[in-house]
Amino acid sequence: MNHDTYTDDYLAEILGSVRTIALTGASPNPARPSNGVMGYLLSLGYEVIPVNPGQAGKQIQGRTVYARLVDIPVPIDMVDVFRASEYLDGVVDEALALKPLPRVVWAQLGVRDDAAAAKAEAAGIKMVMNRCPAIEYPRLIA
Repeated sequence: MNHDTYTDDYLAEILGSVRTIALTGASPNPARPSNGVMGYLLSLGYEVIPVNPGQAGKQIQGRTVYARLVDIPVPIDMVDVFRASEYLDGVVDEALALKPLPRVVWAQLGVRDDAAAAKAEAAGIKMVMNRCPAIEYPRLIA
């Protein structure tokens, strides 16, 4: 897939169908974008599970933080990646180790790794890169 652009239908289908989102790189700091996006997604009714090894066992926005994707005790529909591009491949590898597989890996603004995307897509996982669901949701769904 070409990740330079996405159709509105592609993004709307993802946002309308996922329910449980693992948010990697979650920050307890309200000034950080990951914290604001987490709060927004929670306000829309998504189940958002924060992932941050340095915060594991603590709470962010009333949700227990997990160290790794594999530690989350429920199936995940989407992994929302608030990590730098050089970490995206590792996040995809973590996602590929999950059973069942998540349906989507969504990398935030400025995060892109085409090789990682190809690996995820080869396993049947949809990829979105360099986009923010908190920007796309009000544009496409609300």
